[in-house]
Amino acid sequence: MDQLHFEKITSFVEDRLRPLFDAETGSEHGFGMDDTSRALRALRGTVSSAAAVKGILEQRSTAETELRKVMDQTLACNWDQLVAVARHWEDHPDFRPAFKRGSWDFETQPSGPAAAKG
Repeated sequence: MDQLHFEKITSFVEDRLRPLFDAETGSEHGFGMDDTSRALRALRGTVSSAAAVKGILEQRSTAETELRKVMDQTLACNWDQLVAVARHWEDHPDFRPAFKRGSWDFETQPSGPAAAKG
């Protein structure tokens, strides 16, 4: 998996979450202290945290072997979190088959644009 994979799945999930913070949906735009607002903020925070991998991906190729293993585990965990959230919209027309892929389905080495297909 590479940066493009993370960008695509994050964009898909954020496009589903953004309307939930609109005034028309109530819940004080997700910033109130009601349970719905708290749940929305927690979900949005989880997605944002899992998507924050740019620095890890940039440094991975030059990292020492042991550090690279930790980076790979971090990337896998973050990817799998995003997949778990995205799969709730599996029936959405913008859902892509790549959003079903587990981290173990990707090559160990992140590759270029060809890896982002699907």
